Amino acid sequence: MILLRRLLGDVLRRQRQRQGRTLREVSSSARVSLGYLSEVERGQKEASSELLSAICDALDVRMSQVMREVSDELSLAELAESATASEKVPAPMRPMLNSVSVTSVTGVPDERVTIKPPKEAVDVVAA
Repeated sequence: MILLRRLLGDVLRRQRQRQGRTLREVSSSARVSLGYLSEVERGQKEASSELLSAICDALDVRMSQVMREVSDELSLAELAESATASEKVPAPMRPMLNSVSVTSVTGVPDERVTIKPPKEAVDVVAA
């Protein structure tokens, strides 16, 4: 199972480390306890939108940038998870998992889009 709080914590930690800043510096600037910020970075606590905003301000990074990185990592984790799941599915069922067809929706032109997973599995490694 993919935990959003872990992905968010990983992104926040990397942002802080790229700047060469300590937990103490960022927690002081964000006005959050050092212990709580540490727990957020380790994915043990869910950050509220207010707390996330304060941390992003302290790191001088846009929340949208942080969320974009989280979204990218979530996509990779989902691909890795689905690749693992398809390996456990019996061979006759695999073709149904290897491509997904999307047909028209009300108000959308009739076009067929096929989304295929990458040929190679993607490993997601926490920093």
